[in-house]
Amino acid sequence: MPGPTPPQLAPSDPTPAPAPPDLRIGVIGFGARSPLAEHAHRPGAGSRVTVVADPSERGKEMAREQLGEEVALVENVDQLLAGHDVDAVMILTPDYAHAEVALKTLEAGLPTFCEKPMAIRLEDTDAMLAMARDKRARLYIGHNMRHMPVVRQLKEIIDSGRIGRVRAIWCRHFVGAGGDFYFKDWHAERDKAMSLLLQKGAHDIDVIHWLAGGYTRRVSGIGDLAVYGDIIDRRDNSDRRMGDWYDEDTWPPTAQKELNPVIDVEDISMLSMTLDNGVLASYQQCHFTPDYWRNYTVIGDAGRIENMGNDGGDQIHIWQSRRSGPGRPDAVEVIERAEGWHGGADPRLVAEFLRFARDGGATEVSAIAAREAVATGVRGAESIRSGGVPLEVPAVTEDVRAYFDGGQA
Repeated sequence: MPGPTPPQLAPSDPTPAPAPPDLRIGVIGFGARSPLAEHAHRPGAGSRVTVVADPSERGKEMAREQLGEEVALVENVDQLLAGHDVDAVMILTPDYAHAEVALKTLEAGLPTFCEKPMAIRLEDTDAMLAMARDKRARLYIGHNMRHMPVVRQLKEIIDSGRIGRVRAIWCRHFVGAGGDFYFKDWHAERDKAMSLLLQKGAHDIDVIHWLAGGYTRRVSGIGDLAVYGDIIDRRDNSDRRMGDWYDEDTWPPTAQKELNPVIDVEDISMLSMTLDNGVLASYQQCHFTPDYWRNYTVIGDAGRIENMGNDGGDQIHIWQSRRSGPGRPDAVEVIERAEGWHGGADPRLVAEFLRFARDGGATEVSAIAAREAVATGVRGAESIRSGGVPLEVPAVTEDVRAYFDGGQA
């Protein structure tokens, strides 16, 4: 006797669900950090740059070359907002323009990527946070070092408990290209950069805070314009870009020529920081060393770690016993290799922003941490310029911190 008739199943639909439309990205500023825009330009794969705002003909030409003839070109953020529908924006302007531009894009309610440092004045960072919260506009700051393999591996070791509770962090930043990168254009001017503790130091201060699990509440510093201020060969380089003047064979630093007409930022700075969780930290930055790398030392109450180089294939040394010594760590971890600028961090950074712009949610980078890095750098520079007097670093209110740390929901 035949068995029961099996239930009839509805035929499956072989048609895949349509992919979401590409995010339309507007880019403001197309200069040294324009490769970030290239990572966002993936027509048919989730995002495309549809409009670029840059006042210079050179910036516009670069945009056409890198993004194609179909990209729209305008002069400034006002024209972009008035004439083009975009889903998100990326601010890649010089540092001194970050806040002015971001306040306009945030007021328009747009998810906003702002390159680091967040701003060059503490009050501007707080204004950006307030505008983003008031308009419920997603704010993302380009602290790409949180995506660098060396930093992520240091944090994984710390979080594993292998060196116990973090008690101190030291960072030495050897900026071997300082004369070429920061003393031949606007970076050398306080009015436009405030201090290289922002342009360069904001990275490292943020990493120190992330590894330590706290924020600086008191800072003091010493520093000097020790080398580049004495070089009298000067030139207005506004008609050129870094690739036009960079020469790694120029040595020693006193042999540099055609420096910016105005130089009033320090070329060597040292900060001492007390964090809100009791961790003690120091940061040293020098722009006239021959080598170019960062060295982080993290000391816990059960061990110590230190990176020997920043790049893929370099090493992190781990000391966990008294039998170890110089060059004889108890363990060695090799730094991961990854494709892309900054050890593969840049493509990961942009991918996280695009996901955040579309879907929201938690991110590895933090708008609050970006603000705290600027606050520490600004107060540190003020301390240097006032004879090393210790200065308090003001915190944001708890409700602001909770909103941004909660994913800007």
